[in-house]
Amino acid sequence: MTHFDVATAAVQAALDAGARYADARVMHRRFESMSARNGEIEDLSQSEDAGIGVRALVGSGWGFYAVPDLSDAAARAAGTRAARTAAASARVPGPATDLTPVGAGTGSWASAYEVDPLSVPLSEKGDLLVHATKTMREHGADVAEGLYQIWDTEKWFVSSEGHRIDQHIRECGAGISSTAIGDGEVQRRSYPAYRGQYGTRGWELVQELDLGAHAARTADEARALLTAPLCPAGETTLILGGEQLALQIHESVGHAIELDRILGWEAAFAGTSWLDLDQLGSLHYGSELMNITIDPTIPGALGSFGFDDEGTPAARRDAVREGRWVGVLAGRDSAAVAGLDYAGSVRADGWARLPMVRMTNVGLEPGPHTLDEMIAATDDGILMETNRSWSIDDKRLNFQFGTEIAYEIKNGRQGRMLRNPTYTGIGPVFWRSMDMLSSESVAWGTPNCGKGQPGQVGHTGHPAAPARFQNVRVGVKG
Repeated sequence: MTHFDVATAAVQAALDAGARYADARVMHRRFESMSARNGEIEDLSQSEDAGIGVRALVGSGWGFYAVPDLSDAAARAAGTRAARTAAASARVPGPATDLTPVGAGTGSWASAYEVDPLSVPLSEKGDLLVHATKTMREHGADVAEGLYQIWDTEKWFVSSEGHRIDQHIRECGAGISSTAIGDGEVQRRSYPAYRGQYGTRGWELVQELDLGAHAARTADEARALLTAPLCPAGETTLILGGEQLALQIHESVGHAIELDRILGWEAAFAGTSWLDLDQLGSLHYGSELMNITIDPTIPGALGSFGFDDEGTPAARRDAVREGRWVGVLAGRDSAAVAGLDYAGSVRADGWARLPMVRMTNVGLEPGPHTLDEMIAATDDGILMETNRSWSIDDKRLNFQFGTEIAYEIKNGRQGRMLRNPTYTGIGPVFWRSMDMLSSESVAWGTPNCGKGQPGQVGHTGHPAAPARFQNVRVGVKG
């Protein structure tokens, strides 16, 4: 039997057991990662699995069942169990669950790549990490670390509405970090970002990062931070580097516009959202420079795909346009409840997990300025780069972030290095204070977004460029 045959058998079994809608995902996944510390390989992980997950809808109740067995009998049994679970769930009173319409069809999609990451010899990958971490040690790092990760995922999706879709997604990325230890002080510098940079690309992404060429600088900066002046406390003009702004988008916009959080369906892990659907289309989320898109079609970005896990084709949509909140991340059921005519943002992190609303590529469109122009236009401020810590409340509203490094800005010039920088704010107040935005955008990849119970890890992308914000509280401790 083909993988499509297996998925079709599961869907038919669910229908035969009373489901009014059913879908099935067959998945084959391979994963590889390697880490090095202080010039030596520390860990190599390789794994592979396959299975099928089936969803069934009966009345107002969803049911889900998954098995690591792709035989016809196992698939049919999974479909039957999913429908029975849905029927049990439907005993709880509630309106029938509708699904926002999506055109049924067939499709095939694969992420583009030049070098298959899994085809690169382990020795070559290991040499890359060993060289970079040795160089960092030679330049004063007390702890020098390097990491790469690779995911290779194939999916076959079938629904009772006629979907028949296959996808092959290759993802990879890497990063290095130097830790310096002083008298009562520990500092870290990472490249190209905290935990690295990732995308739906081949090994060429890692090659372009050129980890070895940046190893010495990360070690030198980590040591320099040990004796740098503390970030001062107070209100000031703040410029954020693109990688830090990507996290700001992720935490204070991406999670907040997830429709299941807005509806109160998702609250157990990281809370709900401060947004109210009655304000969709009218709420001023930020300044006129704030244009946030939901776009899983960006080539090479980590949140890209051809179809989501409900069979909805990837499409670009606005979330915030000229500062006004206009769109959400939605699934077919949550969109129907909210009266929306679009979905397309549902994914699961494996065949054994129920698909749920997840970020795709949620990013800030580039602005008209450059980083140099922002610095030159700032009389008194601070530039912060590279995330170090994050904290946000369970409404995704009040936040405090720390970065690895900061620089004082005086009279339009970047000055001395500052250590232990932090900044805090309230989401919409912060975004409304953005008055300059760079055109130098990068699609930063976040491979560790947590959500749901049982927990799922999502891969998200966040196009972002440096931006300037006025009257931001910095240097807050605790």
